[in-house]
Amino acid sequence: MGALALAKRFIEAVEAGDIKTAQRCFTKDAGIWHNYDGKVQTVEENMTTLQWMMDKAKSREYHIKRLEQIKGGYVQQHILRITDNKDEKIELFACALVSVRDNKISYIEEYIDPSPLASWLQE
Repeated sequence: MGALALAKRFIEAVEAGDIKTAQRCFTKDAGIWHNYDGKVQTVEENMTTLQWMMDKAKSREYHIKRLEQIKGGYVQQHILRITDNKDEKIELFACALVSVRDNKISYIEEYIDPSPLASWLQE
């Protein structure tokens, strides 16, 4: 599987709420870094965050602005449009630099503004 096919598999898993498939897209030792806190999550921590998002949202839809293979992985720029359980619409603008090893995601540097999720964090 090429890097872009892997990207599409991961996107489809998140949109479908399929945590198991999303997790299988990562190497066991993968790290996920976010610009807003400077911390690196483990795959397990990231899947917990993803499950939290799945529980709060009835739908997730990626609108890909840019998806290009680069040496060692891919770059993805997108808008994640979420409809939460109260039928409110949320848009998250993000860019991710993704490293791929052995046809799996080994590291993500994600640049995202989490402020649209502020109401979720206060619940």
